[in-house]
Amino acid sequence: MMSFDAVVIGGGHNGLVSAAVLAKSGRKVLVLEAADDVGGAARTEAFAPGFRVSSIAHLLNRLHPDVVKTLELERHGLDIARGDFVPSIALSKDGPPLVLHGAYGEVLTGAIASEQTAWKGLRAQLLRYAGILKPFLARRPPDLGGMSLLETASLGQTALALKRLGKEDMRDFLRVLLMNVADLLDEQLADDRLKGLLAFDATLGSHLGPRSPTSLLGLYYRLAGETGGVAGAQTLPKGGMGAVISAIRAAAEKAGVAVRTSTPVARIIVEKGRAVGVALDSGEEIRAKTIVSAINPATTFFDLVGPREIDTGFVRKVGNIRMKGDAAKLHLALDRPPQFAGVDAAGHKGRLVIAPSPDHVERAFNPSKYGAFSPEPVMEITLPSLADPSLAPDGACVLSAVVQYAPYVLKEGWSDGKPKFLKAIMAQFETYAPGIGKTVRHAELLTPPDIEARYRMPGGHWHHGELQADQMLMSRPVSGWSGYDTPVEGLFLASAGSHPGGGVSGAPGLNAARRIIAMKG
Repeated sequence: MMSFDAVVIGGGHNGLVSAAVLAKSGRKVLVLEAADDVGGAARTEAFAPGFRVSSIAHLLNRLHPDVVKTLELERHGLDIARGDFVPSIALSKDGPPLVLHGAYGEVLTGAIASEQTAWKGLRAQLLRYAGILKPFLARRPPDLGGMSLLETASLGQTALALKRLGKEDMRDFLRVLLMNVADLLDEQLADDRLKGLLAFDATLGSHLGPRSPTSLLGLYYRLAGETGGVAGAQTLPKGGMGAVISAIRAAAEKAGVAVRTSTPVARIIVEKGRAVGVALDSGEEIRAKTIVSAINPATTFFDLVGPREIDTGFVRKVGNIRMKGDAAKLHLALDRPPQFAGVDAAGHKGRLVIAPSPDHVERAFNPSKYGAFSPEPVMEITLPSLADPSLAPDGACVLSAVVQYAPYVLKEGWSDGKPKFLKAIMAQFETYAPGIGKTVRHAELLTPPDIEARYRMPGGHWHHGELQADQMLMSRPVSGWSGYDTPVEGLFLASAGSHPGGGVSGAPGLNAARRIIAMKG
């Protein structure tokens, strides 16, 4: 029987980060991945002959600097060109687009002078407020029931940062913290294109509309992330998101991590309340002092541990985690690059957003509350092969889009609903890029149930649970157990279902590994 210091279940980016950090501390580590390749929802995959695309996550906008530094990812092939950040283009049916250049709108073009001034002030305010929350992302959430001196000091530093804002800013921060994003935008901006873009970003990947309470938190969460050390920046990695995964895997293997793919775990072996190993689908058993689950918390406890090993109160909490996805992913193989009206060549290499106004985003959200898809969906579009021609045949083009809203449970069923939803999406495309439909060689539309089946994400939710106020910080994945350890001794969590949540950040994996090292020396 094989034995390791730590076995990591799940070879997504968080699992690989956790494994690498543990291995660098001198531990013998094994990663077990059920799929035939690592990377999870951040893989680069072929979806048509000659066409490759980033599977679910298609933009890098929050890889934590501590992950890059600790794993020396740039030495392992990660290439993030500082300053080479993709712009965000807010498309318009009735006129020219509006463009946020640089790191989330350092420069705004396409708007009148008064709107540029208003945006400059709002952007600075949003970044200041997101900066208050940023330190929480890089560490274990404080245990309010028994805080250590270090945790107490960290909270004190946050309070000091709040005080440094000044009285007016501090009052405003507390006022808007749990506000809906539409109200804040209406207070400070006038241009519907800009407001629509911000409303879309605040609700992306969540079962929320711009007028839902606490929806502004999504924008703070986005702006608290960094790319290349710059807040709010985003990039299209050369080679797709799979290039990021390759760098993390290389760092892990350099540290001594063993990686086994096509190796599903059947159960976590628990003896006398302690996790002591794993049993594989093949029947093989592997023993370890520490088990790290970098997959969904519900899958971990219900499928691998089993409810009988944990108390009913904890089971109930895990069962109540909201994790029904509301976003679909579309991949198009095109004969030639599309032409979006009013967008120049540089803009086509950026991030194109169809969300004409906050009201449009809200109307797109409304049907999903009742089990229907949006007839005029909002979406984030990239054309990655323009920046990286290796992703498509000569002259052809890859289109990758995140589309909202697509409820996990569709009233009419997705087998009947998917062709209709694709038709609605293509109708939107024709409005902004006339003639695009005639260039489509192949279309792949992944609904939340498809995402669930392919990437083993319950509910098809890429955050492994809604990122809303009651499922963040000290309440992620559940209240009382937000610090990566679990009621089963020796078992730790390290997926996006743990603090601080989803996105390709590596922070859950990094924080979990640091927690294990701190506890076990």
